[in-house]
Amino acid sequence: MREALTSNYAAAYAVKAADVDVIAVYPITPQTTIVEKLSEFVSSGELDAELIHTESEHSALSAVLGAAAAGARVFTATSSQGLALAYEVLHIASAMRMPIVMATPARALSAPINIHNDYSDVMNMRDTGWVIYIASSAQEVYDTVIQGYRVAEGVNLPVAVAYDGFLMSHTLEPVELNDEGEVAKFLPRAARPHVLDPRRPVTFGPLVSPDWYYEFKYQQVTAMNEAREWVVKTDVEYGQWFGRSYGLVEGYLLEDADYVVVTYGGAAYGNARAAADLARERGVAAGVLRIRLYRPFPTGEVVKALSGVKTFAVLDRAIMFGSPAEGPLYKDVVLAMYLHGVDKPSLNVIHGIGQRAMYVRDIYKVFQALREGPGRGVMYMGVRP
Repeated sequence: MREALTSNYAAAYAVKAADVDVIAVYPITPQTTIVEKLSEFVSSGELDAELIHTESEHSALSAVLGAAAAGARVFTATSSQGLALAYEVLHIASAMRMPIVMATPARALSAPINIHNDYSDVMNMRDTGWVIYIASSAQEVYDTVIQGYRVAEGVNLPVAVAYDGFLMSHTLEPVELNDEGEVAKFLPRAARPHVLDPRRPVTFGPLVSPDWYYEFKYQQVTAMNEAREWVVKTDVEYGQWFGRSYGLVEGYLLEDADYVVVTYGGAAYGNARAAADLARERGVAAGVLRIRLYRPFPTGEVVKALSGVKTFAVLDRAIMFGSPAEGPLYKDVVLAMYLHGVDKPSLNVIHGIGQRAMYVRDIYKVFQALREGPGRGVMYMGVRP
């Protein structure tokens, strides 16, 4: 069945299809319409779930953490300052190996207050031990939330599905909805080995001395490495079940590209593809690489995609203040290349901060800069001098 849905509604329909047990909610723009739609599903009886209204985002994530610890399938959503407020619990959820799925329509962080899109909130969680997807369409949001449950419950790690706030969260697109009976077969309920049960008492998150803390952290390292394979096989199997799969990265006109823009999300990827088409019309061998899986980082796929190019630019929509590499994705891409012995001239482009308009002509200028020989450095595009 095909419906016209925003990415927020697509996330809500995916959660309903996953037949979750517990949803914890607290409103913050631009994610609020996700939990509003889920509230409608629960109220109408379309979804048999416990909907918990909490007093903050910190409490919402804490509530689903507790429910997951008791064996429930859970969901929450947040953005921006809400994600920042829940930051403490992000670490706890991953360290306690809780299979939480969370939608995060990305929004700029204060101050000054900005309710619009960039990825400063999502990039702040990159080292918290969560599996992080960044989707580029409402259809991909729907599919990835469903895939996220298979991954989270397979490797026992929390999963975040991020996408552009407003630019996707509130924009209608056609979305093919799966038969919910088939989704139930794709996401069978499986008993977890360690849950809170009075008949088999266990302890989560106790005080641990230096003799053992390091081992807990190393288990997270191992789990994140395993998560990559779970993401790969889940995406392949989802494609076999429902006819749609995405890979860890997505390429556009990469086969013979000399100059590549690397990016993520919906608006930037769409504009980058249009800019690549324009560059091709004018004789520039341009291509685009989109990062879909941000954590664990798809190092092998990125290195393979960029090894044959003359030069590349990474378009970031967040800033790491004071870092030698001021764009977080740029840092990951360049480090991945360096560690695999690939040294290419590259440019870090910062754009779209606070949802500053990104035009096709802007990204076309990036391709022009690459062709002229960028050297190395950072370009703050679109900012007033």
